[in-house]
Amino acid sequence: MSMVTLPGLAEMIDSISRERNLPKTAVQEALREALLKGYERYRRTQRMDIQFEETYFENFEVELDPEDGGFRVLATKSIVDDVIVPDHEIALQEVQEVAAEAQLGDTVVLDVTPEKDDFGRMAAIQTKQVLAQKLRDLQRKLIQEEFQDLEGEVLQARVLRFENQSVVMAVSSGFGQSEVEAELPKREQLPNDNYRANATFKVFLKKVCDGPHRGPQLLVSRADAGLVVYLFENEVPEIEDEIVRVVAVAREANPPSRYVGPRTKIAVDTIESDVDPVGACIGARGSRIQVVVNELRGEKIDVIRWSPDPGLYISNALSPARVDEVRLIDPELRQAHVLVPENQLSLAIGKEGQNVRLAARLTGWKIDIKDSAKYAEEYDSIMAEVEAKAAAKAERAAIEAAEDAKAAAREAELEAELEAEAELEDAVEAETSGSEIEAVEDLADTDNMSETEQDLDTVEDLSDEDLDNEPENDSEDDSSDEPDEEE
Repeated sequence: MSMVTLPGLAEMIDSISRERNLPKTAVQEALREALLKGYERYRRTQRMDIQFEETYFENFEVELDPEDGGFRVLATKSIVDDVIVPDHEIALQEVQEVAAEAQLGDTVVLDVTPEKDDFGRMAAIQTKQVLAQKLRDLQRKLIQEEFQDLEGEVLQARVLRFENQSVVMAVSSGFGQSEVEAELPKREQLPNDNYRANATFKVFLKKVCDGPHRGPQLLVSRADAGLVVYLFENEVPEIEDEIVRVVAVAREANPPSRYVGPRTKIAVDTIESDVDPVGACIGARGSRIQVVVNELRGEKIDVIRWSPDPGLYISNALSPARVDEVRLIDPELRQAHVLVPENQLSLAIGKEGQNVRLAARLTGWKIDIKDSAKYAEEYDSIMAEVEAKAAAKAERAAIEAAEDAKAAAREAELEAELEAEAELEDAVEAETSGSEIEAVEDLADTDNMSETEQDLDTVEDLSDEDLDNEPENDSEDDSSDEPDEEE
C-alpha cells in the first residue's frame, strides 16, 4: 500500500495533546477527519464536471500510521459487472484477476491514496482548517463536561491577558487539573481591582457557554452576590455548620456613578437563641468581616439581622441610619413609609440613593423615606390617596367579578340549552323506538291470530266429520246385536 508521509507526525500529535489538554486518541480522530476532508477537496478539484452529493464520500476513510509517519486513504467499493460510479464500484473481472473467488455483490477495500505532490495546496489548507476547527470543538466539549457541575462555585483564577475590556484568566477545576481560559467581562469586574498579569483572584463561575462560541467558554464574575456568600461561608464556621444562615443578599458592585463605591447588604438569621448571627459574621473586633472586605478590595458590607416582621426587617435593612417608625401602607403591593429624624435623612437615603436602593432589593419592599416632623402634615393626603387607590382597586375588582359572574351565567345557560337539546333528542329517539316496537308487536299478533284461526277451522272441520260418522256406526252395531238376543 502507498502512503503519504508526514514527517514528525507522532511528535505533532503529542504536542497538540499537551498544549490543548486533549487525549491522543481524540487528536488522532480529529486528524483523520481533517485528512478525509482534505482528500474530499482533492477529489472535487479533479472532477469539476460532476455534482457531488453530501453522502458521496461516506465510503472513504483515512488510516493514520503515527509510527511510520504517514496516512493512507481507503475506499470500500462494490463488485459489479458494469461500473457506473468508479469511486463506489469496481468491475468483477478486474477483481478476479487478484482474487478468483470474488463474486458479484461483494465489497472490497482499495488503497486510493494519492501522491503527496498531487494532494495539492488547497487540499492541505482545507486539512489545516478542519483540524483547527475539530480541535476547538474537542476543547469546547471537554471544558463543558469538566466545568458543567461547577456552575455557581468559586474558583481560583490567574490573570493571563487583556482582550478589549475583558480580562482573560486561567482557572482550574481542581488540584492537579490543567488550567483553562475564562473570560471576566467589564460588567463583572470590581472598580477597585488591579488586574495585572499573573495576579490571582477568587472568581464566581457564572456560566459555562455552550454551542459555537469564540474565545473562552467559561464566564466568571467578581461582581456576583454569590462571591460574597462564599467568602462569608469560608470565614464564618457558624454558617458552614448551619447554625447561622444567609437569608438574602443585595449587592451593587458597579454603581451607576463613579462617585459611589461598591456596597453589599447581607441579611442573616439563626435558630439558636443564644447565638448572635450578626456578631458571628463580624467576628471579634471585625476580624471575620475584614477578611471578606480585603478580598473585595475595600467594598462596604452591612450585615443586618433578618426578621419575619416586615417593619423591623425594613428598619434593620436601612442600617446604619436610625429609624423612628415604619408604616406598611399597602402590604399587598409591598409599599412602606419609613419615618426618620431630619438629621438621619441623608444617611437613610445614602449617597445617590444607594442605601435605600439596596434596602429595597434586600427586603423586597418599595421604601419611601419621610421626615418624621413633616410626615404628620402629609399623612392625611397620603392616606386619602391610598384609600382612593384602594377604592379604585376594589371597584375594578367588583367590575371584574360582575363580568366573571355574567360569563358564568352565560356558560350555565348554554349548558342548560345543550342539556335540554340532548334530553329532547333522547325523548324523540325513545318515542320513535317505542312506535317501531308497537308496530312489530301488532304485526306479530296479526300473524299469530291468523294462524290460530286456521287451526281452529281445521279442528272444527274434523269434529264435524266425526260427528257425522258416529251415528251410522252405532246403528250398525245395534242391528248386528239384536239377532243374537233373539236366538
